[in-house]
Amino acid sequence: MTVKLNGAALTFARKLVSNGKVVRDERDAWSEDAPSTDEQNDFLQNEGWGAYSRWHLGIDTDKPAHTKGRYSFPFGDFSRVHRCAVISLESRAAQNDHDEIATASKNLLKLIDS
Repeated sequence: MTVKLNGAALTFARKLVSNGKVVRDERDAWSEDAPSTDEQNDFLQNEGWGAYSRWHLGIDTDKPAHTKGRYSFPFGDFSRVHRCAVISLESRAAQNDHDEIATASKNLLKLIDS
């Protein structure tokens, strides 16, 4: 698995935060706030893979295009960045040695908290 930082998604996330499109929720809220499979599928059908990819800081270029498996480390609910998602993905990225993603998410969290 070759998961790399999705730079376009990071830029998109920063812009959302700068525009106030952020939920400053608690650490453990992501399990409840994360989009369901049905919500993901609806978003994909309505917005397409390009839009879907912008909501994920990780991209695995070894996985086929136009598959959910290609994208990892989601940071929001398709309308806003969630602080709890960024905390969760930073922890998972660090545990799995995705240092670039862990660092990017840590910096995104600082932006959210500023």
